[in-house]
Amino acid sequence: MSVRPYREIHRRKSRQIRVGNVLVGGDAPITVQTMTNTVTSDVAGTIAQIQQAEAAGVDIVRVSCPDEDSTAALKAIVRAVKVPVVADIHFHYRRAIEAAEAGAACLRINPGNIGSAARVREVVKAAKDHGLSMRIGVNAGSLERDLLERYGEPCPEAMVESALNHARILEDNDFREFKISVKASDVFLAVAAYQGLAEACDYPLHLGVTEAGGLTTGTVKSSIGIGSLLWAGIGDTIRVSLSADPVEEVKVGFEILKGLGLRHRGVSIISCPSCARQAFQVIKTVETLEKRLAHISTPITLSIIGCVVNGPGEARETMIGVTGGGNGNHMVYVNGVTDHKTKDGEMIDHVVDLVEKRAAEIEAAKAAAEAAE
Repeated sequence: MSVRPYREIHRRKSRQIRVGNVLVGGDAPITVQTMTNTVTSDVAGTIAQIQQAEAAGVDIVRVSCPDEDSTAALKAIVRAVKVPVVADIHFHYRRAIEAAEAGAACLRINPGNIGSAARVREVVKAAKDHGLSMRIGVNAGSLERDLLERYGEPCPEAMVESALNHARILEDNDFREFKISVKASDVFLAVAAYQGLAEACDYPLHLGVTEAGGLTTGTVKSSIGIGSLLWAGIGDTIRVSLSADPVEEVKVGFEILKGLGLRHRGVSIISCPSCARQAFQVIKTVETLEKRLAHISTPITLSIIGCVVNGPGEARETMIGVTGGGNGNHMVYVNGVTDHKTKDGEMIDHVVDLVEKRAAEIEAAKAAAEAAE
């Protein structure tokens, strides 16, 4: 039993699939996804955007493929990037086959919306031939007409039924390498739908609150919806949908996972909101440190506290900490213990240096351990 049982998250047991070289479901880490918003046929622009997301740590990237120009461009895009690419397909079964042939790792598709049984068989064959997985993507805004007529409105039961109907089509074609999403812009609806789906099947689930809004609004809604599901052990891969740069989606996704202790990437800064007691400009300091430490991918905890009321306590829980002191002299903690002091003018550079050195030490130790194995 854990010494802190209140922190335990017991993940739902799901089957595991593969998206390119990335495992999703089972005991694999929860992955972070985003989607490009460039015109896919703009190969250079799309590659550049994916590479920016890669630098932010993204695990999987989705690319819309609405036409032949898009699937034709996909081959060059896939070759130029490191992360697996999901082809977003709606209605046109030929686009799915072309995307599979172009090297996509996964197809986002609803089998019931691409035509006859024969067309579904062709898409499944293409996926099998090229080693692709799929994602069934149910959205409250585009539920099938018969379900809307029967239920009267988008509701959790209708969304779950839609997802299972699509899943059954793939199962009937002896294909089970897929994950499922049931997204809605309404947080309550999305969460209830995912809860129902989690009980109804063992397929891996892709979480998201769709069309969540801009950076601030979308971050809050996604954190509530995705966070509550992850806390309940539901979810294997996530995408934070924001009307913002895809890199911001990746950042928010990792912050949600870090906040729940499910994944650790980069520097986690614990900082106070600041008040009249602050001995240095906390807000400006944190803003600067976030930018200057954005390149660090090694998990490191850092506390930046403006005074001694909570500073020492927070510093005990972090690898590196700073607590504001008098006369422009601030205490630096290393591994929770007071270590030395730093002055106002040199504090930011000094903290950056400490974090970079610690990251290098951790990575060197990791490399040595891997070499020993």
